[in-house]
Amino acid sequence: MKKLWAVIVTVCLTSVLSAAEDKGRWVTNMAEAQKIATAENKDLLVNFTGSDWCVWCIRLKKEVFSQTAFGAAAKDFVLVEIDFPQKKPQSDSEKKLNRELADKYKIEGYPTVLLMNANGEVYAKTGYKPGGASKYVQQLLELKKNKDEKAPK
Repeated sequence: MKKLWAVIVTVCLTSVLSAAEDKGRWVTNMAEAQKIATAENKDLLVNFTGSDWCVWCIRLKKEVFSQTAFGAAAKDFVLVEIDFPQKKPQSDSEKKLNRELADKYKIEGYPTVLLMNANGEVYAKTGYKPGGASKYVQQLLELKKNKDEKAPK
């Protein structure tokens, strides 16, 4: 009985910690994300999405962002989600900030994924690409490597 209890507790804790880690992975405030990126010397991966209505956004999240292979690449970035949902509630201030960011970066469609340095300077742009998480991660790392190679020494 003790072993069964230990297994149940372990499974529950693992599920809770995993869910908390996944939720904590994406930042929704750009200014906060930039502070984190500066402090951790990371770049930003900014996903402009219509999370609850955009078919390609939903596929990108399911096929790439929720996959283990993406988690390995994600450690090199501060992940930012700038969302434009139709059903999910958002405060007026969040809607306003998101619209300002979309205007600033000239977002014309969803999903748009921008790779930026901590100052918000864009060095690459992508979106949904078929092929799964491994292929997407390979592309992200290649874009980051190209940026790093072009950086002044």
